[in-house]
Amino acid sequence: MRYRNLDEAIGASVFKTGPVAVIMAEDATEIGSTLAHVRKLGFPCVLLLTHDEIEVAPVDEAPIHRITYDVHAENALPDAMNRLIAAAPGVWFHYCFNAEYLFYPFCETRDVRELIAFHVEERRHAFLTYVVDLYAADLSVDPDGVSLADAHLDRAGYYALGRPDMANHGHAKERQLDLFGGIRWRFEEHVPPDRRRIDRIGLFLAKPGLQMRSDFTFNDEEYNTYACPWHHNATTAVCSFRAAKALRSNPGSRREVTNFRWHYSVPFAWDSHQLMNLGLLEPGQWV
Repeated sequence: MRYRNLDEAIGASVFKTGPVAVIMAEDATEIGSTLAHVRKLGFPCVLLLTHDEIEVAPVDEAPIHRITYDVHAENALPDAMNRLIAAAPGVWFHYCFNAEYLFYPFCETRDVRELIAFHVEERRHAFLTYVVDLYAADLSVDPDGVSLADAHLDRAGYYALGRPDMANHGHAKERQLDLFGGIRWRFEEHVPPDRRRIDRIGLFLAKPGLQMRSDFTFNDEEYNTYACPWHHNATTAVCSFRAAKALRSNPGSRREVTNFRWHYSVPFAWDSHQLMNLGLLEPGQWV
């Protein structure tokens, strides 16, 4: 189903059956595989926000709701999510861009609704999400940096800093971290400082008054925490070609970035167990 704008889609209550996956397509890269991935995970409702001129194969578009949206506007994704949050309290949402793929512990055999049900039992309403940079191994073959068949990631080089609370003299916020690593860290001279973090809250429960900020954190600070006070909780990961695409399409970085591989590069297995072994996914008490 196609909608002329987000207001029309909200008016039609397209998100009656959750959880809902929201995909913002900034270009035509791997839209089909992104849509197929969230449907495979068990999301019964998928929203695709993109420009009218972006072509999507009919077989990929048929099962989803396509919404015309200015994806290049400032704060385009947070603004869209805040409108959806206000319209659908009580609904779980996942959001990502095209050529990004959600993973969670044991996702090969467990539906996303099972993950959410377990998280709710632990009185948690949001998942910390690592954004794991993916990149093509050979840029002479895949000059845009995107290759599903030959995707690589960094197996090391990730680190965390306490998130400063400027309202409390810069002391670190409780159970919150700023995460860094991947090619955003290795090529940080080409990445604006406000885009170097690799953490999001990528799966969460909408509720009245909740607002997503421009940095993908929320106005409810508990949503931004990596775990509850008494034990570790499950986390998710979004494996993303977005940074690779940006570094290879930006004229200022394209000439400088001729190879993403380094001695800590490994092939991506498209498997949650690999991400858990690398410490990029946490199963918590979910076994």
